[in-house]
Amino acid sequence: MRVAIIGAGCSGLTAIKNLSEAGLAEIVCYEKNNQIGGNWVYTAVSGDSSVSKTTHLISSKWMSQFSDFPMPDNYPDYPSHQQILAYFQAYARHFQLEKYIRLNISVLHAEKIEKERWRLSLSDGTQSECDYLLVANGHHAVPRHPEWKSNFTGEYLHAHAFKTNQGLENKRILVVGAGNSGCDCAVEASRDAAQVDISLRTPQYIIPKFVMGKPTDSFAASLQWLPQKIQDWLQRISLRIQIGRYRDYQLPEPDFSPTQAHPTINSEIFDKIRHGKIHPRPDIQSVSDQTVHFTDGSSSQYDVIIAATGYKISFPFFDPDFINWKDAEQVSLYLRIFHPVHPSLFFIGLLQPQGCIWTLAEVQSKLIGQLLIRKIQLPSNWRELAISEGKYWASQFIARPRHSIEVHYYPYLKQLHQIIEGKTTR
Repeated sequence: MRVAIIGAGCSGLTAIKNLSEAGLAEIVCYEKNNQIGGNWVYTAVSGDSSVSKTTHLISSKWMSQFSDFPMPDNYPDYPSHQQILAYFQAYARHFQLEKYIRLNISVLHAEKIEKERWRLSLSDGTQSECDYLLVANGHHAVPRHPEWKSNFTGEYLHAHAFKTNQGLENKRILVVGAGNSGCDCAVEASRDAAQVDISLRTPQYIIPKFVMGKPTDSFAASLQWLPQKIQDWLQRISLRIQIGRYRDYQLPEPDFSPTQAHPTINSEIFDKIRHGKIHPRPDIQSVSDQTVHFTDGSSSQYDVIIAATGYKISFPFFDPDFINWKDAEQVSLYLRIFHPVHPSLFFIGLLQPQGCIWTLAEVQSKLIGQLLIRKIQLPSNWRELAISEGKYWASQFIARPRHSIEVHYYPYLKQLHQIIEGKTTR
């Protein structure tokens, strides 16, 4: 049995570890870069998929460490990207994962062949075949651009290309989008810019990194034994006590529960707004030259627009008519892993949890390992469940492109463990 993995980022690494631990020996992982770590490998090149220079985790170290490999005691609550990359490197060394990884090798094309097997065309000019294919290439590589992009005659860049605030000194800047990337870009730009505005199309839960003295995710974890409605109420009350009302910051008040949308975790944005360094603006109505017109009738001129408008799901190695979810409103996979038409194809880390991705990818990989050695099995109706689950998860969140692969962390984790423990539901 030969297994191929695309990508040696956080999801690919834990996939290698858990498959090898299950007893699978024929594993090969293809990584297009010259080192492991995926987008946690910082590079100043604007076209590369990497974190920015000042990125820190938005989930705490306590909730982001692999189950059998704790982060160092001297790491802060929210480690830097350098510390996270060092953690992944140490993880790979400790579990001897390097021997399975082929660096500087891209999978140019993947096609299904007879008997549900796969043929991979590689960037070194060779081909390889495998029995099972695990896709762990991430979903933050292809930017989603706004329709008015070409109307702006100033400097335009997507948050994907934002690495540092160098070159933004004394400029008038508009950040579009108040997700995690948007708020990070606005905060960093505001340190030296002449003006920073941030445009919100819809209300957004922006949550401080600490609640009641605890990292936000640790606080949320302490409430999991309560009914969801009570959890939502307590989260709203704690936010009111800690930051007041969103309108105190000229931000729109959310009219939905905190769990219906992906939250933004950022503490600095509140201080920057109240210190006059960042100015919230409503949605954009139109753009002409360097003037942006907003839906409240106001307008302003900008030198730079930074679009934090999200990403498209992309698999450049698949034919577009094979699997294409770039503009999908929902993705139908059983357990966010198994494709109903291609049973030998697995997706790792193709989800957007309200929590850490790679701790879920760890359990996904453990499940796949147990499945491949025939220790567990999926429900007989798993293909039908893939369709119904896609509809279910879509119903749990506000209809936005960013929520097409969203999950609730703990219910999803419980679902994975039920399969691993043989407690399948039909």
